[in-house]
Amino acid sequence: MAMTPWPSLVYAAGLLFIYVGERILAAGHASAVVTAVGMAGVLGAAAWRGLGSRKAPAGVRTTARMLLFLYGLGVVALVLHFAGGELGARLHGRTLDLRMPRLAGALAVLWPSLMLAGTLPVLLVELALAGMAHAPVLDTRRVRAAMLSGLGTALALVFCFSAAYVTAERNLKVDLAYFRSTRAGTATKKLVAALDQPVQVYLFFPPANEVAEEVANYFADLSRESSQLSVSQLDQAVEPARAHELGVSGNGVVVVARDKRREQIAVPVRLESARSKLRVLDQEVYKRLMIVSRGTRVAYFVQGHEERTFDPIGETDRRGNVRLLRDLLSELGLQAKELGLAQGLGHEVPADAGLLLMLGPRRPIMPAETESLLRYFGRKGRLLVALDPESDDAAAALLDGLSLRFNPTALANDQIYWARTRQKPDRIGIATGSYSSHASVATLNQFGLRLPLVFLGAGSLSRPDKPAADAPSVSFVVHAEASTWNDLNGNFEFDGGKEVRKAYELAAAVSKGATPEEEGRALVLADSDALTDELIVNRANSVLALNLVRWLSGDERLAGTINNEEDVPVRHTRKQDVAWFYASVFAAPALLLGIGFTVRRRASRRKAAPTLPPPPASEASS
Repeated sequence: MAMTPWPSLVYAAGLLFIYVGERILAAGHASAVVTAVGMAGVLGAAAWRGLGSRKAPAGVRTTARMLLFLYGLGVVALVLHFAGGELGARLHGRTLDLRMPRLAGALAVLWPSLMLAGTLPVLLVELALAGMAHAPVLDTRRVRAAMLSGLGTALALVFCFSAAYVTAERNLKVDLAYFRSTRAGTATKKLVAALDQPVQVYLFFPPANEVAEEVANYFADLSRESSQLSVSQLDQAVEPARAHELGVSGNGVVVVARDKRREQIAVPVRLESARSKLRVLDQEVYKRLMIVSRGTRVAYFVQGHEERTFDPIGETDRRGNVRLLRDLLSELGLQAKELGLAQGLGHEVPADAGLLLMLGPRRPIMPAETESLLRYFGRKGRLLVALDPESDDAAAALLDGLSLRFNPTALANDQIYWARTRQKPDRIGIATGSYSSHASVATLNQFGLRLPLVFLGAGSLSRPDKPAADAPSVSFVVHAEASTWNDLNGNFEFDGGKEVRKAYELAAAVSKGATPEEEGRALVLADSDALTDELIVNRANSVLALNLVRWLSGDERLAGTINNEEDVPVRHTRKQDVAWFYASVFAAPALLLGIGFTVRRRASRRKAAPTLPPPPASEASS
């Protein structure tokens, strides 16, 4: 027996009128009229349903009472809404949030919850009734199940919104690996152990402070490495004169001082605010110790031959930049500057040059510049030269002076490579874990292929056939894997013939001098992409850059790790972002709906399965 859906339609229309009157129309006569019409529709629908159920059969009467109960929840929600809104203010002179703010807050949460619980089940019940429109008997169990499903869904939504509100108001974070970063790394410990003059560290924090305790523990561990490092904990409010002398205006400052050189590290005194700073504390301390113990040195980036730069040159520049390399040099106490003909490179390298870098030149270097660079190398200078297949013979004369040759043919590997697009061109992104025992790659040599180094379109290095008698010493420190070949025709396929698989040389350490303190040093890479922002984020490439700079600076004994627990943002390609979008918006909901549909269908089949009558008593006894 069918039930009329008209009361529910009137109920829904009434709610729509109330929404328009309360939320869309401006306050005034029209809004009041539309809201009153809507309220009349809701009450009329409830009365219609109640009167229609009196003379109905038992099954229909039960269903009508279910709907009447749900209508009642909606009416109660509307009453609570009007009591806490403008109508309540007109009756009592003031709004409820001014008279009883806590009650107003409770009603603001309660009435939407009751409205949701009284509206969503009505929709599901009417859908269930529509499916039984032509049935001779109304299945009340099915209607009851639809109502309970609607109530369950409404309560689940209420719980989700409540949980979201509570988590937004109680924004607490738990980081179990948080204080790991306040331990000194091996590189920082070696730097402290190598101090030849006293260094004072002053910790300005208020007494009984949690951040001060963590920072003090860090420096206590570090001071065990050398008696040259002394640590004092002060309170700026108690010792303002000492704080003024050190240039400190408040607590939450770490001062690293040596003679008149002073470096400061700001660390917030509240633990919640100090989290990000404590994550990189070891890195900051290492940088400040390098500055006060070694002074500020200058790293010159050679320019004028289309080398790599810190920022793109125009909108058409697609080459990788070296901004992260510049930041790494800054952390090691090296100030980055540019050097070209305008700055005197054709005449002489500046005397304050602690390191000279030439990364990916495309145009030939002038003879005067080459001579200036070689003179600098001969005077205990430190050079880092990185070339590309596009460089061709741009630095051929400079490499001759370093007793090296560069082959611009790009190398490829079809077994060990960086799979970026899963296409054949990925094969020029070769990876290697083959290193020598040289000090410039000592850290990488401990890991091998567990920490693979990535090159993107690398050439190869070799010694000249007849080196000069006074040629510098050359050690090849990074080798390609034996499965690498020289891709002569650029088809990313190994064709045999002149294309040969072997361990090509990718990096060379060059030195010339009687003693380590008097020698000039140069490091030549067969690929400048290895030091660009795109690849230096790879752990092995960043370790390589760090160790190369340390070896060139004569600090190879400081090789080690620096603790840094700073979060690294997850970067996705455009295709990955699209895949994640469609997976989260369509695939995941479709999967959940499919599981629910399957479970529901199986349950319905079990309920609909015929039940066999019990056997007669005579057959059972036999």
